[in-house]
Amino acid sequence: MKKTRSFNYSDMDFLLIAQAVVCAIFGIVMISSAVKTLDGGSRYLIIQSVSALIGLGLMFVLISIDYKTLGNLRKIIYTVCLLMLVTVLIIGTGAEEVGSKSWIRFGPIGIQPSEFAKIGFIITFSKHVSLVGEDINKPRNVFSLCLHLLVILGLILLQPDFGTAMVFVFIFAGIMFVSGISWKYVLSAVGAVVAATPMAWFFLLKEYQKKRILVLFNPESDPLGSGYHVIQSKIAIGSGQIYGKGLYQGTQTQLGYLPVKHTDFIYSVIGEELGMIGCVVVAALLFSLVLRCIYNSKLAKDQFGSCICIGVAFMFLAHIFENIGMCLGLMPVTGIPLPFFSYGGSSIITNFAAIGLVISTYMRRRFITFND
Repeated sequence: MKKTRSFNYSDMDFLLIAQAVVCAIFGIVMISSAVKTLDGGSRYLIIQSVSALIGLGLMFVLISIDYKTLGNLRKIIYTVCLLMLVTVLIIGTGAEEVGSKSWIRFGPIGIQPSEFAKIGFIITFSKHVSLVGEDINKPRNVFSLCLHLLVILGLILLQPDFGTAMVFVFIFAGIMFVSGISWKYVLSAVGAVVAATPMAWFFLLKEYQKKRILVLFNPESDPLGSGYHVIQSKIAIGSGQIYGKGLYQGTQTQLGYLPVKHTDFIYSVIGEELGMIGCVVVAALLFSLVLRCIYNSKLAKDQFGSCICIGVAFMFLAHIFENIGMCLGLMPVTGIPLPFFSYGGSSIITNFAAIGLVISTYMRRRFITFND
């Protein structure tokens, strides 16, 4: 008879906690530089710092909860995610600012439900995959797993928020891949995406979204419009050279040439003020965090725990590749934040919650055996 070994907090993955905390503190420092010349800049620092503390608290709450308990609540969690995403379609705001209705605002405070839905999706989808188990390649199971994603995906696309939608697809693909999905389904999915691309271009994407993709290849074609963000970002990163201009000394950053510098383009601020060395250090911190999540997935005692860790790792990977690629002019501008570094209360709370899920699986990775 096997029972889970009782745990205590000395069993926590302190390395992963340290990685997350260092990233969050580093991020707050860079945000302080980005908002230095903005009116009410201190408000951003207060919100980010308080959100980080809330995130830390939520992380420890999730650590204390057996992840299997969360799995047993999958139907409730999934329903709550759907209700949040429906609510934002009804009373959400933000269309005038970023082209999508993604926030629910309470005075000066904005909450982005799709961020929290990522955690819910990782839990519920990981549990779904574990229940399917070795029968993952049966057509009915593949269909039900795809439906699990598509319902949430559809609600996010209605906002519309294609960047966040792609993060969910990335999480889905990562969990499915490590769970043994057949290559015939992978190739079929790739073929379907290729076939659907022309229809998406002409009938699904809005004009501003098309421009974001087109300027990826030639930002100078619209230097004062859709290409402005990318051009200023590349100037900022390039001007930082090896060692950077110094913290709070970036010309593009402090003179206001770099847009949305505390959110979407925080990596450009890092590049300008801390140089290539700063960019490499930040990338190394984030990728080491991802690798730690993947390492913990191998230690998990069951498929459910392993899938949670992989889902979190792929969530971070999607954000890292998209945000850094966007700042370097290699990916379209989608408004995806850099984990722990970009300003955003919902984002940093979600990031710490994700770390809490991974550590919950890590702390319950061992069995002890009792003889009947």
